[in-house]
Amino acid sequence: MAKGRISRGQLAAFALPSIPISALGLPIVVYLPPFYAEDMGLSLSLVGWIFMIARFWDVFTDPVLGTVSDRIHSPWGRRRHWIVISTPILMFSAWMLFMPQGEVTGLYLFGWMVVLYVGWTLITISHMSWGAELSQDYDERSSIQGWREFALIFGSFTVLALPALVEFAADGTGRSDSVAAMGWFVIILLPLTVGVAVWAVPEFKGVPQAAINWMESGRLLLKNTLLRRVLLADLLVGVAPGITGSLYIFFASYVMDLPKWASLLLLVYFVAGFVGVPIWLRMSHRFGKHRTLATAMFYGAIALPLVVFMPRGEFWWLFFGNVLYGIAYGAGSFLLRAIMADVCDKDLLETGQQRTGLYYSLLTMTNKIGFALSVGITYPILDLIGFVAEPGANSPETLDQLLALYVGMPALFMLAAGLVMWNYPLTKAAQEEMRRQLADRHHDHETAADAAAAVSAVATTIHDRPAD
Repeated sequence: MAKGRISRGQLAAFALPSIPISALGLPIVVYLPPFYAEDMGLSLSLVGWIFMIARFWDVFTDPVLGTVSDRIHSPWGRRRHWIVISTPILMFSAWMLFMPQGEVTGLYLFGWMVVLYVGWTLITISHMSWGAELSQDYDERSSIQGWREFALIFGSFTVLALPALVEFAADGTGRSDSVAAMGWFVIILLPLTVGVAVWAVPEFKGVPQAAINWMESGRLLLKNTLLRRVLLADLLVGVAPGITGSLYIFFASYVMDLPKWASLLLLVYFVAGFVGVPIWLRMSHRFGKHRTLATAMFYGAIALPLVVFMPRGEFWWLFFGNVLYGIAYGAGSFLLRAIMADVCDKDLLETGQQRTGLYYSLLTMTNKIGFALSVGITYPILDLIGFVAEPGANSPETLDQLLALYVGMPALFMLAAGLVMWNYPLTKAAQEEMRRQLADRHHDHETAADAAAAVSAVATTIHDRPAD
């Protein structure tokens, strides 16, 4: 377990890999689906199904890799070697997906998505678990995950600057060049940031692990009510931005009639989220993580539908709308991950096992299900309403239906997430009481161990003493 507080320099180094992780994750939701549907010639329904099935396949690997990360150690600890191993997997799969080689078919897309998700699962579970184990303090855990979220959003709007610049310079064309630029950003930055993090930030010794089978993993879901509420909230929080992200390019280009400014306005959204993280972090220190999370979700559910009343074709109106909604963007992710660290304390108290990797694998699993559902549901609906990704090819009714889908469903999911977490019982006081009990148990174990060692020493002395 962690002893003492970590420095700001270590916090910054720990957060660095989040920049390329985010720079990889954002295009998977926002840019790659329309890229493969429009530029690579695959159908909307096929792309939607591929992204959903690949995500669901990744969901099944999460608990396996989370358990493995808990049980298999190296001289570096339990987390850092997995982050290093995942790096070349992500680099090569990003190259194949962002810069397609040869004939592109549905099988090509699906195969490389599966490979990419294996590497992504390894790095995200290991990175989040590493952060959860860096501190025992309720508020410092929020700070650690807040720094990580800060870097995630920084990576999002940094990588977005690339297609924004390419599209602006090319007068709205050149999506292949934009996607390739994002791929190279990830490939170059990932090994550099991972190298700094694993060199500068330590791991702290954990509790020895027992084998955890699939029945035990299922029992955790059924028995632990705190865990179930966090997972449900994470599922709801994941679906909402997944829907807006998967539809954003179509919404900005065809509904709001701003194709040239689509990437720049999305960049504005992430900059607003970047600014919002310190606000939500400060609120969480004052009002608690669960109440701050619920407040952010309620705010987002109100702010997003305001775009319905904004005139189309007006840059500054959508700029204002993206700022309002973007402020809420980062709150759900980092606060739920900070809350999950407290849930791991409860499991440690009840079982004596530190299963952080397993718990965070469940958290990434629900998040991935949310994003998978968002693409798998929305793209077939686009086909159903007759949407065509071509300028001037859609009726006003079709565009109104796209707008309703873009704002209505995410608002409902955010509202539900806020209701789930509003009265969450694991408060700061409850977590501090658990830490006190764990400290007492650790002290009792050390006392028992010292006593056993003393008895053993006496017995050895008696045994070694010459007979009279």
